[in-house]
Amino acid sequence: MAHHKSAKKRIRQTERRTDVNRSRMSRIRTFVKKVETAIASGNAPEAQAALKTAQPEIMRGVTKGVLALGTASRKVSRLAKRVKALSAA
Repeated sequence: MAHHKSAKKRIRQTERRTDVNRSRMSRIRTFVKKVETAIASGNAPEAQAALKTAQPEIMRGVTKGVLALGTASRKVSRLAKRVKALSAA
């Protein structure tokens, strides 16, 4: 356990940030899951709409520091690729 006042404060801050970041990641995963369920059901318009709402949410994760830019771009790209293949079929 920390003994210094500053170390105790740092622990409190870390706990708060962890809760916020966990909540953000959970929200991102929910949006991604909505896209994936729409793809699995074969509903192209619903999948496109879900992707359109998920993309800004994923990129917001980058600006908030819970995702790296490359990771977010890769996720969006792969989802978009799957939605596009669904609408083409």
